[in-house]
Amino acid sequence: MKKDLACERWTLSFVFLWTYVLPFALGQIRYSIPEEMAKGSVVGNIANDLGIELKRLVSGRARVFTSDGSEYVGLDREKGQLLVKQRMDREQLCGDIEACSLSFEVILENPMELYSITIDIQDVNDNSPIFPKNEIDQEISESAILGTRFSLAGAIDADVGLNTLQKYILHPTDHFELNVQSSSDGTKNVEMVLKNTLDREKKEHHYLTLTAVDGGSPQRSGTVKIHITVLDINDNAPVFNQAVYKASVAENSAIGTLVTTVRATDADEGENAHIHYYFEHAAANAVALFAIDVQSGQITVAGQIDYEKHKQFQIKVIAEDNGGLTGACNVIIDVTDVNDNIPKITAMSFTSALPENAALGTVVAMLNVQDFDAGDNGKVTCSIDRNSPFKIVRSLSTYYNLVTDSALDREQLPEYNITVTAVDGGTPPLSSRETLTVKISDINDNAPQFEQDTYDVYVNENNSPSLSIFTVNAKDADWGPNARVSYFLEEGTLNGASLASYISINSDTGVIYATKSFDYEQLKSFNIKIKAQDGGTPPLSTNATLKIFVQDQNDNAPQILYPVQTSSSAVAEIVPRSADIGYLVTKVVAVDVDSGQNAWLSYKLQKAADRPLFEVGAQNGEIRTVRQVTDKDAVKQKLTVIVEDNGQPSRSATVTVNVAVADSFPEVLSEFTEFTHDKDYNNNLTFFLLLALIVVSILFIFSVIAIISVKIYRWRQRKLFYKSANNLPVIPYYPTMYSDGTLHHTYNYEMCGTTDSRMSDVKPMRPYSQSTLVSLSRPGTVQRQHKQQQAGDADDISPQVRII
Repeated sequence: MKKDLACERWTLSFVFLWTYVLPFALGQIRYSIPEEMAKGSVVGNIANDLGIELKRLVSGRARVFTSDGSEYVGLDREKGQLLVKQRMDREQLCGDIEACSLSFEVILENPMELYSITIDIQDVNDNSPIFPKNEIDQEISESAILGTRFSLAGAIDADVGLNTLQKYILHPTDHFELNVQSSSDGTKNVEMVLKNTLDREKKEHHYLTLTAVDGGSPQRSGTVKIHITVLDINDNAPVFNQAVYKASVAENSAIGTLVTTVRATDADEGENAHIHYYFEHAAANAVALFAIDVQSGQITVAGQIDYEKHKQFQIKVIAEDNGGLTGACNVIIDVTDVNDNIPKITAMSFTSALPENAALGTVVAMLNVQDFDAGDNGKVTCSIDRNSPFKIVRSLSTYYNLVTDSALDREQLPEYNITVTAVDGGTPPLSSRETLTVKISDINDNAPQFEQDTYDVYVNENNSPSLSIFTVNAKDADWGPNARVSYFLEEGTLNGASLASYISINSDTGVIYATKSFDYEQLKSFNIKIKAQDGGTPPLSTNATLKIFVQDQNDNAPQILYPVQTSSSAVAEIVPRSADIGYLVTKVVAVDVDSGQNAWLSYKLQKAADRPLFEVGAQNGEIRTVRQVTDKDAVKQKLTVIVEDNGQPSRSATVTVNVAVADSFPEVLSEFTEFTHDKDYNNNLTFFLLLALIVVSILFIFSVIAIISVKIYRWRQRKLFYKSANNLPVIPYYPTMYSDGTLHHTYNYEMCGTTDSRMSDVKPMRPYSQSTLVSLSRPGTVQRQHKQQQAGDADDISPQVRII
């Protein structure tokens, strides 16, 4: 309740605003608020007072920084207000120092800005004067003379200014009155002065009330009961030889170190002159750090003294004799500083990731460096390693900025460990180090690079579609998305079709696939361009050329060009029996559409007899005789020639060459008549069987009648022929150009033969080649052939025979 009243009495006052321009500190402002303000109370609006836009506070991630890490004040970036985060007790923060203030900085980023804020904390009357004891027992000799002074334990009021202790009131005052004296340090020494003599026999005990009143509004007070016991005969109080003792002690002095010695004397004798010493109402920190020997008055160190916490102590020492008389003196102890604090480095703002294209002078970190020692012991200098693209510059007395000093390249060094060293000016100097790790973030400044500008790729023809034929790989010196490489096929056409119909590529892995099967005989080689593109913004790319060569496979068998094989005719070559060794019978001509070794052809006979008459040239396909023809050699020779390529595995084709070994045409004709007849018979056998099965039932009766009629007719003709034959002369008939019945030149004949010799005939025909006999399937009678012979051409004909 008292805090609420105190807050209502105070209003928030804005003292002054001082804005000035420095390289990195832009302004300083001071506010004044009462202590004990409620959590969430508004201290001030820095957005209005400093002229900062609210969106700048949000985008700059404005925050409050204190060197000691305390969080009494917070910042509402949305409204630009400083708010109380936790209760501020002036007495706890500043003790008995009247001018109490709290300093901190407000930091903004991007760009970095620094504002210094000071809040003066005004005291409110929230503490009542408090006496060390609730009751004081005082023994006074009845012989005490008028005007004798008795030192009383004064009250302590934690407030300052008008709110602190102002006066004392003693009641009743029939024997005593108060004497209050103010010392140079502002404290009040309270003494009770005897104004009327005491008579133990009349009144042995006196009960008084001492009231301490402060100057606050409303006033606060504290009381203590004084019980006075009148003693008999001790009329001399101890007296110190100095009213004020001054001493100094170094901080961190060992426990037991002698600081000073106080001494008091008593004019009495005996037990009344025996003096003991003690601290009167000393502050808690003084009692914890110093001790006094009750007998000797030696003041020694009793705790760990820290100059940064307490620079001076004032202690009141009481000397009291056995009669209860006391004397007092003040001891002032000054603490001297020792260089016992290392500099403290605090990174108030730090950018851990820096783009490699950062401009020179870019602020990487804002550092606060403090040393709590005094004088030269507190003067600090900062430095970093020289061999780095950074430097450190001072912005304010205790602030440094780490900035870039040269160009950065992530590909050369992606991370820097920067050690900041702070050294004070003490003897010996103390130092501290702070390591900052700065990672250089990547920008897309490197294009992907192929291992080669041109690749030669070999693909076997007849490949399966979707076959992986090659893999390209491009590397990008960048990192992350900027180094993620994708592969694309440049657009183009080949033989009127898109390249994509021939080749595809996996954009992630760079694996190249054939989208169709290649045929070497149609496409031997082609070029494509592959583009490697990274994932940066904007993307960078590089091209590479792939020369794709289709390799031939042995997928084509040799093709026979000569001799020509047909299903309706047979080919025969005539070899005279007088032929010499090496006589050229014919030549097998073949080609292979493959290339290279797959097109190299070799010739051989399929089956060779024990004494072969013919051989074939392995390279040229020429069929020649290897010995003289003998009488044992058959007229009809059937040679099967195998033409084989040199592929793996090899492919082959066969051709059958019929060779007639004879000197005369009739001999050839007789041999090949049976051959062709048998062949035609076998070929037509199935047809006639089917035809007979279809018509046999229909024509059966007509066939019987026809057979009977034919038999009767033939019988009558034969009878007439034999009767007239006996009266006709036999005259041989020869054509005019064959007077002797022999063939003067080489001619072509067409022989039509049947099982009945009277139905056969021979017809001269046009010439063909020099040594080829071709047999045509063309049935007819002798009479019909004779008529055709008279109407035909009578030119010379080469000896080629067609046999039906």
